[in-house]
Amino acid sequence: MAHLLFNADINMNDTKSLPSLPDRLSGNPRSPHHVAEIFEQHNIGIKLNDKERTDVEEYCISEGWVKIASPKALDRRGQPLLIKLKGTVEAFYR
Repeated sequence: MAHLLFNADINMNDTKSLPSLPDRLSGNPRSPHHVAEIFEQHNIGIKLNDKERTDVEEYCISEGWVKIASPKALDRRGQPLLIKLKGTVEAFYR
């Protein structure tokens, strides 16, 4: 699973306008909320309760939650279980 925050191919001097971030976004390509174009071209940051998180797998701004991968627990398909943390969510471009 790809974290939402990491994209090594970003050009920080890019002056073209950035598209608005969706209300809900997932880093997992299997998810219906995954938007590949955003991850290919932009580096995204997430704040939960005014603290920046680097381990976010999925977020929803309107419902106020982020999902992070469990460090040890796996589901039956071998994917990490996701833990939902609630609070004020803010998504931004880095």
